[in-house]
Amino acid sequence: MRKVLLFSVLLLAGMVLSQVLPRVIPADAAGTYRLMVTLLTMTALSFIMIHVGYEFEIDKRKMGQYGVDAMIACTAATFPWILCAGYFVMVLAPREAWTQPGVLKESLLAGCFSAPTSAGILFSMLAAAGLSATWLFLKARILAIFDDLFVVLLMIPLKMMMVGVKWQLGVIVVIMAALLWAAWTFLHRVRIPITWRWVLGYSVVIVAVLEAVHMGSKVISKEVPIHIEVLLPAFVLGCVMARPAGARPHSDDAVEGHLEGPENPEEQRVSTIISACFMVLVGLSMPTIPGLGSAAEVVAPGAVAGPVERLSDIPMPSWGMIAVHVLAMTVLSNLGKMFPALCYRSEATLRERLALAIGLFPRGEVGAGVLVIALGYGIGGPALTIAVLSLALNLVLTGLFIVVIKKLIAPR
Repeated sequence: MRKVLLFSVLLLAGMVLSQVLPRVIPADAAGTYRLMVTLLTMTALSFIMIHVGYEFEIDKRKMGQYGVDAMIACTAATFPWILCAGYFVMVLAPREAWTQPGVLKESLLAGCFSAPTSAGILFSMLAAAGLSATWLFLKARILAIFDDLFVVLLMIPLKMMMVGVKWQLGVIVVIMAALLWAAWTFLHRVRIPITWRWVLGYSVVIVAVLEAVHMGSKVISKEVPIHIEVLLPAFVLGCVMARPAGARPHSDDAVEGHLEGPENPEEQRVSTIISACFMVLVGLSMPTIPGLGSAAEVVAPGAVAGPVERLSDIPMPSWGMIAVHVLAMTVLSNLGKMFPALCYRSEATLRERLALAIGLFPRGEVGAGVLVIALGYGIGGPALTIAVLSLALNLVLTGLFIVVIKKLIAPR
């Protein structure tokens, strides 16, 4: 568990720096700093996901089971989103604003921060704890990937609510379908180099291509650029990579600290370094907490300065009330991930199913990305502050989640 502790400390350090650095970096360099953090985070995530795909197995005789997994992953993404969006409307907004279209649309978008499980953090932490050989890890790997894919699809209608129906959103769906078809058709059949230098190079190329598509599409429309999460292309590349003759994937899965990817010591050492860097970068990717260190107006809970037509119109409550909202939001977002504990009764014990549900708690780079999108649509006020702090609290608790999981599935 030393590696889990190290990763947890690095996450926390990155989160602290995410609130300090933007306030000391010159304003004219802030955009470059944020872009560099994003690109480095996506490169590290791509490296991790290529290795996840490299060790991924698909039994094409069990398509029905994968359909069930997809539906369960859908609930694990949808329930937290509904609970948190409902909280923004029913608790944070005054009663007279519950039917305001602006409040409803912005709550649905802002609440989506709670939906995606951080696949990169989850896989790295579970592997570091020596759980790669367990039923929990194998099932969590499938659910987390489906979970994140569903969130990417969910963002499409949410963006339509904000900007209308745009052809760019259809392009994203087509690209995702093509990638999934490639993973299914060419599973572990494409012979390309798999050493860490090459995988890191692939990661850089994937991020560069996706960023080029994103920036190029902005020339066509700044409102709806084509943005494809790095997770799926990287995972698919790992899936199609052929393994060397005689390779024994999963042979060291039960070893504490073993990470996904080739088994030799050099590959594992580099994977550890990149996973450690990823933890810092995920922390750095956290949006700056609105109102922290500023002279933002603080009013008594329930006081309304004027008509509330958007989430941003809600006045800022006291920091004590914000803390209450953050705790409530965190409990709701994780409660929404618990549905998998009710499933798989023929495959696992209750303790294993509870551990699986808790394994889906970690949030990170994708949730932070949702909040950045929300900022881009002008969503602010206490709702965004609460969402950012709730995401931060979940990140801080990631190490504790892993400890609880390990205790739940330990032999009794």
